[in-house]
Amino acid sequence: MAYLVDTNIILRMAQPDHPMCASALNALGILRHQQEEFYLTHQNIVEFWQSATRPVEKNGLGLAILEASEELQRLETLFLILPDVPEIYPQWKRLVLEYGVMGVNVHDARLVVVMLVHGVILNC
Repeated sequence: MAYLVDTNIILRMAQPDHPMCASALNALGILRHQQEEFYLTHQNIVEFWQSATRPVEKNGLGLAILEASEELQRLETLFLILPDVPEIYPQWKRLVLEYGVMGVNVHDARLVVVMLVHGVILNC
């Protein structure tokens, strides 16, 4: 089975002192032990960079560019990244119009479409 890793998981991985870091690493370890496939998207990477480089006082990780870059390189070695392909946009547009998706939910709708386009099964 294949899984799309949520951005919050990779953010917790970058914070060794965060109370949820161990849980995030444990969950990924279980999947890896079960030989499951797990992926990121370019959107996850952009969301990670946004939060990682945002100041701590604005609910970010407060990483410097070099620190964020090193963490990004680590993520790129740990995860397969699903490519952006031309089929994503028209499917996303259809989905948001058909289901009336608005506001911040449009980002999650795009992740769903990336999963559908690449055949990553939705596990609910």
